[in-house]
Amino acid sequence: MAIKFQYNKTSLQGLDKQLKVRERALPTIKSKESALRMEVKRTKGEAAALEDRLENEIRNYEYMMALWNEFRPELISVEDVRLSARKIAGVPIPVLDGVEFRIARYSLFSAPSWYADGIELLKTMAETGIEAEFTNLKLDMLERARRRTTQKLNLFEKVQIPGYKDAIRKIKRFMEDEESLSKSSQKIMRANQEKRNAKEAEA
Repeated sequence: MAIKFQYNKTSLQGLDKQLKVRERALPTIKSKESALRMEVKRTKGEAAALEDRLENEIRNYEYMMALWNEFRPELISVEDVRLSARKIAGVPIPVLDGVEFRIARYSLFSAPSWYADGIELLKTMAETGIEAEFTNLKLDMLERARRRTTQKLNLFEKVQIPGYKDAIRKIKRFMEDEESLSKSSQKIMRANQEKRNAKEAEA
């Protein structure tokens, strides 16, 4: 990204102001990027653990496979998924507060005795599945936020700050050269004036 500037004092002041803004913001962006990277790593571990847990729960219920033909699926359904939000390094992230189920009425006398265990098993598996999906969604949001923050950090650190410093250096060098040239011109003009004055005095 080329920094647009002019070789004058106003442009120099503007660039200096922009440079200071970016240098002040840099530590905050660095700490945000670091916090998001750590949170992404932690959430990845959490997502992997939930996937493993869900697989184990599915394996554990395989012994009841033959019985599920007798089960009525309408007995249990998800009624509500409670969410809240919290900020991680300034990024709003949803938090899963719980899952509520609706259990339909059934006769304890006429239904098979394992229905109660079956309902509890389905609740556990559904909770784990929802939590795993939710954690993957959270991970996507965190990774997007971290990528944006890393891009901004790289833009400031590798492009804009060096670009502003270079532009400021060029303007200062130009102004110093102009000042030296102006002083030299004044010296030459004074010397010429003195020569003319000396000649006039002799005449």
